[in-house]
Amino acid sequence: MASAKPLVKEEYKKICEQHSGLPLFLQHWWLNEVCADWDVAIVHNGDAVAGVWPYNIEKKAGVTIIRTPVLTPYIGPYVFYPADLKKSKRDNFEHETITALLQKLPAAKVWSIALQPGLKQIGLFKESGLEIQTKQTFIVDLDEGEETVFANFNEDHRRNIRKAEKELAITDEPQLLKQLYEFQKATLSSKKVGVFYSFKQMQSLFNACAKRNCTALWVAKKEKEVQAIIWQVWDADTAYYFMGSKNPEANNKKALTALLWHAIKHAMQLGKKAFDFEGSMDPGVEQFFRNFGGSRELYLVLKKNDSLLWKVKEKLRG
Repeated sequence: MASAKPLVKEEYKKICEQHSGLPLFLQHWWLNEVCADWDVAIVHNGDAVAGVWPYNIEKKAGVTIIRTPVLTPYIGPYVFYPADLKKSKRDNFEHETITALLQKLPAAKVWSIALQPGLKQIGLFKESGLEIQTKQTFIVDLDEGEETVFANFNEDHRRNIRKAEKELAITDEPQLLKQLYEFQKATLSSKKVGVFYSFKQMQSLFNACAKRNCTALWVAKKEKEVQAIIWQVWDADTAYYFMGSKNPEANNKKALTALLWHAIKHAMQLGKKAFDFEGSMDPGVEQFFRNFGGSRELYLVLKKNDSLLWKVKEKLRG
């Protein structure tokens, strides 16, 4: 008998094409790029799709693992609320839909999934035997308009942006993606941290985004020297600071700030509603993001480890 997985994936592809509001990191083509093996749970409300939960599944030393894919900040369930659903019933609908989705997920001894900001069904996930961790991001409301968004920045950021406008040129240069990768490697190496993805993976994902016109690689140059680079991506509603790095040899403190302001303005021009910094728990990075005046948003990370082998591995790693 033929596997049902291709049929489910084909249905999910159609769902992605029909529902423009589905977040970027849940798109079928994104999952094809970042996962060696992925599948999706789908539940219906009558003839309509009620919710989906794409997931990345891995097997390491015989241990089944469900975790957030490489180069992906968020994954997990997404609920399609009926247009005529009363606001007072949204939470119940979400609870019921995610409960049904959880029942369709395969058994796995190890979980580590970062959910989209906004999902708050903590009780449901705990009842399912999952541990809950929280992380944070900062999200700028772009509907406030350029003048208000800029006024909400910390004064140091505003000052640095004004200075940068006089000395830096910012352009979209996709051909410098390898340079961003090298900057990142050098920066992380100085912190004794490795890069967990290859340039080949990075380039393939960038090409997939470029094919769908949902990415830009913003480069800040002083004269002809690259000062910093950021990679921006977006979906129907939100633009994301996907990754970025300063040139470790240039050490220009204004460049990243100026690039992010440029990316925020670009997101406004595209008509996006929000700009997500994708957060950080690092105190220095957290302060840098916080000074852009966005709202602090928590998101859930679902964890489980019922594998003795994986517990030993994590203990050795830590």
